[in-house]
Amino acid sequence: MRATGLLLNAIYLLLIVVGLPWFAWVAWRKGKYREGYGEKLLGRAPRRVSDRPCLWLHAVSVGEVNLLAPLLRVIARQCPDCECVISTTTHTGMKLARKKYPEYTVFYCPLDFTWAVAAAMRRVRPDVLVLTELELWPNLIRAARRHGARVAIINGRLSEHSFRGYRRIRFLLRRVLRQIDLIAVQDATYAERFLALGARPETVQTTGSMKYDGARTDRNNPATRRMAELAGFGPDDVVFLAGSTQEGEEAAALEAFSQLAQRFSRLRLILVPRHPERFDAVGRLLDQSGVAWVRRSHLPDASADSGEAAARVLLVDTVGELGAWWGTAHIAFVGGSLGSRGGQNMIEPAAYGAAVSFGPNTRNFRDIVASLLACDAAVVVANRDELTAFVRRCLEDRNWAEQLGRRAQEHVRRQLGATERTVELLLRLPAFAEGDH
Repeated sequence: MRATGLLLNAIYLLLIVVGLPWFAWVAWRKGKYREGYGEKLLGRAPRRVSDRPCLWLHAVSVGEVNLLAPLLRVIARQCPDCECVISTTTHTGMKLARKKYPEYTVFYCPLDFTWAVAAAMRRVRPDVLVLTELELWPNLIRAARRHGARVAIINGRLSEHSFRGYRRIRFLLRRVLRQIDLIAVQDATYAERFLALGARPETVQTTGSMKYDGARTDRNNPATRRMAELAGFGPDDVVFLAGSTQEGEEAAALEAFSQLAQRFSRLRLILVPRHPERFDAVGRLLDQSGVAWVRRSHLPDASADSGEAAARVLLVDTVGELGAWWGTAHIAFVGGSLGSRGGQNMIEPAAYGAAVSFGPNTRNFRDIVASLLACDAAVVVANRDELTAFVRRCLEDRNWAEQLGRRAQEHVRRQLGATERTVELLLRLPAFAEGDH
């Protein structure tokens, strides 16, 4: 096992050396990879001083960080003596985690070097290492076990593409999976794939998707009310929101708005790009279009006279607010789905009862998409013309749009409970169940 760890160290170092010019360019152009080197390379995580039972929750980026919110609430209720610490990998994930969970210790997860993960384990001293969705880092998992911690995967998912890739190294992956004490997966298909790769049958449990539990269904929540007030939305406005968009999708949404805005004077458009580094590029697109628009970051300073006109098209250039903005939407397009990204989470707009649409490329959310389409609760749009047609139908046939949204909301409500089931399984692990503390 030690030889495997050293081999992985060599591979990781080679990859870093080969990719160094790219990392430097991204750091200079986009502001990434400029912090956290002590935590990432040396394992200098914040030193935990208490002796309370500890769960180390690892969330890679923004999506996984948001997923932790309902989990943390349930853990606090069911195990008030437990201490939770949160690690993340990306800069945007770290920024959101610090903003969203100020009462928790948040740090960058060490890279999978043997020395870094061992140092982090000594400093954090977790009883359970909890990996969100699919983070199979062999040295990190091995370090946790050597430290005496249990290891769990929660909200586990294994796409068909990933499964095919992992099957090629099944003989190596089997060792890693057999060190994991709990693999709580979203559905039976994912369970079968983990078992086929060598996971121990007694560790694999189907809990459902925790992503449903994190979604709000009440549009009247304080965060959404505040956003609607900032944007100057009135009761007769119809909000079309294109969220988590990638390049090309903002232009498609803007084209739909431009074609329909004159006929439907109460139509409003909100654009929420997936990546912060694209905010300025989308701003330039809006400038070139000639529409009156405003940045979310400028809303508090907008005058009462200019706010309504400027905010008819709104660019949300802040991180972590999309969930609240979805609550203002009557018509929704979920981005990352017309291009090659594989889709983004469509549960939030569905939970609010918006009329939901997305493109055909949603492989990362295949199970959720299939369930929504099976109950006629969403619409697939293949291109910008179909997106315009979808928005037009929602505006012309409000009853159809409302029924579409109602079915989506009812579907989400039927899926609730995965977080409770997951926490129950975590607290059954020997670190807690045997009274080690």
